[in-house]
Amino acid sequence: MQSSNPFMGSLAKNEGQHPFAQGGQGYGQQGQGYGQNPYATSARGGIATAAAHQGMQGAANYGQAGEADRPMTVDDVVTKTGITLGVIVVAAVINYFVSLSNPGLGSILTFVGAIGGLITVFVSSFGKKYGSAPVTLTYAAFEGLFVGGFSFLLANMTVGGANAGALIAQAVLATIGVFVGMLFVYKTGAIRVTPKFTRFMVAALIGVLVLALGNLVFGLFTGSAGPLRDGGPIAILFSLLCIGIAAMSFLLDFDQADKLVRAGAPSKMAWGVALGLAVTLVWLYVEILQLLSYFQRD
Repeated sequence: MQSSNPFMGSLAKNEGQHPFAQGGQGYGQQGQGYGQNPYATSARGGIATAAAHQGMQGAANYGQAGEADRPMTVDDVVTKTGITLGVIVVAAVINYFVSLSNPGLGSILTFVGAIGGLITVFVSSFGKKYGSAPVTLTYAAFEGLFVGGFSFLLANMTVGGANAGALIAQAVLATIGVFVGMLFVYKTGAIRVTPKFTRFMVAALIGVLVLALGNLVFGLFTGSAGPLRDGGPIAILFSLLCIGIAAMSFLLDFDQADKLVRAGAPSKMAWGVALGLAVTLVWLYVEILQLLSYFQRD
């Protein structure tokens, strides 16, 4: 299956050879119909994925693929991810300017966005809503509110004025750079996603989550940011650790997209991939912005 998008084109190679494909026959072969779709003949299937940003992203149920649902392509992944990120950016910009004029309302929207985004990820993971466009776009709207408010609070408290915009721009560029870099790593096979690698990533994500929650509880009892977020040497090391794990998480997202495309999964599953990529991108951006803010403090 060829993709008109060269950015992720290699994900479409070797389609029909995935274990889910029946008899090695994929949609890319001439004369093969939708009846060969492995998702159309099995009631359930699943690929577990790990994602962080205070949650676990997974797919426990692919559901039934209808006869009319065409197979997923790389272009579907690119398009759905682009739409999801577009919603996040729009919501972030809205809340950022709301926070400028009304900090109180902006704080409320930021809190709602954080909680709403977390709940939406859980709904997708455990409510068998993987591949649901409404769930993915709802997450994008909530997370956009959080990103906009968080960016305003952190950047303006740290540097303020015109420098706040520069700090945010640096975090955005760094996030894009890491994404492109990890895509190159995946395409070249420099790091392969094996079962051992996946187990390591799941353990690392759980470990980071436990540390973050522990720091939050510590902060609530002491009234401070906690040692992992106070801008000190330990906080810098923790941010670097989170950035590294978030970057490696992209490999899991790319591998999932690769497997779904080669297996001829229904095109709607691209929304699930978009959600996973969005979760990782937001987490990476937040950690990079946090790290950059440490070096701006007196």
